[in-house]
Amino acid sequence: MHIESYIESRYPGEGQRKAYREELIRVCNAFVKSGLSDPKFFSDLRLGENGKFWSCISEAIIFDKLQGKNFATRSKVGIGPDFLLMDEGRKVWIEVVCPQPMGIPSEWIKIQTGTYRSVPHNEILLRWCSAIKEKSEKLIGSMDGKIKGYLQAGIVSKNDIYVIAVNGCQLRHGPFQALHGVSQYPYAVEAVFSIGPYQLTFDKVLKKFVKFGFQERYEIIKQNKSLVPTYSFLDPRFNMVSAIWAVDFNGEDVIGNTEPSALIHNPIAVNSLPREYLQSNEEFIATPLVDGEYQLERISKEGLNK
Repeated sequence: MHIESYIESRYPGEGQRKAYREELIRVCNAFVKSGLSDPKFFSDLRLGENGKFWSCISEAIIFDKLQGKNFATRSKVGIGPDFLLMDEGRKVWIEVVCPQPMGIPSEWIKIQTGTYRSVPHNEILLRWCSAIKEKSEKLIGSMDGKIKGYLQAGIVSKNDIYVIAVNGCQLRHGPFQALHGVSQYPYAVEAVFSIGPYQLTFDKVLKKFVKFGFQERYEIIKQNKSLVPTYSFLDPRFNMVSAIWAVDFNGEDVIGNTEPSALIHNPIAVNSLPREYLQSNEEFIATPLVDGEYQLERISKEGLNK
C-alpha cells in the first residue's frame, strides 16, 4: 500500500476531507522524495497506531515548514536528531517529538457534547514536560548515566545548536488548538520557566488587591504523587538545549484551521539559536536581571497564522 492509498483509507471522503488528505499526501511524498526521511518512515506511518502515525506526519510537516533552509548532507539518515541545517557555517539540529495524549481524558481529545467541563491543564503540561525531558536527554544523556546522549556519542558537538520541536497536535480539543496553558503562555514556556496561573492577592484588612502576577510553579504533581520539574531553562544541566520550537501542526491550515507556533529561547544556552530563525507566531526571550531573575519578553508577529 502506497502513501496515497493509505492516507486515503484513513481520511476518505470529499470536500474538506479530500483537501486535507491531499495536503498530508503532498508533505509526506515531498519528505520521502527529499531523501531525508527515516528508512522506516512508511512502515511506521501505516502501522495503524496513532502515536506512530502522528510522529511520521509531524516530521513531514516540520520538513515542509523548513523549506528555504540549508539542509546539510548527513552520512546516514536515521542516526541522530531528525534534521540537520546549516546556518552561516554552524550546525543546527532539530529533534521532533509529538507527545501522545496519555493521561488526558478522552472526552477532551474527542469532543462529546456535555461530557467535559474544564481544561486538563496539568495533564497537558505533563505531556509537554515529558516530551522536553525525553528529547533533552537524547542530547545530554540521563542523570543516572543509563542513557548516553548525542553529545557523548559524538553525533552532536558542543558547538552545535540543538532545538527541540514539540508538536502538540495530539493534545488538541477536537479541532481546537491547545498550544497555550492556564497562564495564557504556551505550555512550553510553562514547562521551562516555571510559570503558573495568574493570581491576585486580596488583603482582607485593606479590602483591596495588593499583589498581581504569575505564580512561580517549579513542579507539577503526577497522579502517582511524584514531582515533575518545570525549570529546565533555569537549570545549567540543560544549557546545551538552544530552544524549544512549540508547534501545533497537523496540516489543517489547508482547510482554514489555525496551526499556531512559538519559539522559546534558552537564556543560558551555550549555543544560542538566532532570533526569527524558525517560523513562529510569537517568540520568547528571557533577559537576566539581578539575583537570578529574568524578564520574559513576548515578541508577537502580526498576521502570521501558520
